Amino acid sequence: MRSVTSDHYFSAEPSAPARRRQITFDVAGRGYRLSTAAGVFSAERLDAGTAVLLRKATLPGPGTTGALLDLGCGYGAITAVLASRAPYATVYAVDVNTRALDLVRENATALEIADRVVAATPDEVPDGTRFAQIWSNPPIRVGKEELHGLLRRWLPRLEPDGTAWLVVARHLGADSLQAWLTAQGWPAQRHASQKGYRVLSVRNTGDASARLAENP
Repeated sequence: MRSVTSDHYFSAEPSAPARRRQITFDVAGRGYRLSTAAGVFSAERLDAGTAVLLRKATLPGPGTTGALLDLGCGYGAITAVLASRAPYATVYAVDVNTRALDLVRENATALEIADRVVAATPDEVPDGTRFAQIWSNPPIRVGKEELHGLLRRWLPRLEPDGTAWLVVARHLGADSLQAWLTAQGWPAQRHASQKGYRVLSVRNTGDASARLAENP
């Protein structure tokens, strides 16, 4: 990601000027136009990993209910698709970057999906919330220890039989992450591969509440 400051897309409050722009992309036959800004992840275009995830993972159907999680949501590309596809679900768009969360709210309003989108920092998500699905292009560049902590925090919040969809570049450790997840008791399957990315499907085959108690 190009930047002229020390900001990262995972900075809580980017100091760089916003330099706003709009991007467009298509998913499953529908076009999306979203506002972006400097200081958030992939502000100039829909990044390749997210594009692969939205193209290759199994998108929720119109009858999907419950809560869905877009983890590390950025300006809300995944959120926009999930909320549009699943009008009876609530989509939590979670990020540490407050500029990104403001963009999520703005984009949700423009797309007329704001009534089913909750943009929040991690600590603002109620402890008792469980998710039927988790979607994420996880922030690999935060480092392995922090990434593992992120997954340990959120995967236990999957509902029983819930699924997490993750996309990771092969050269950034997708296969080692798959092995780590499986070793942690979260069987991870390679659902698809495209353009150097792996789409991993991680199912909660046990009791999510018990896992949460074991991994606070």
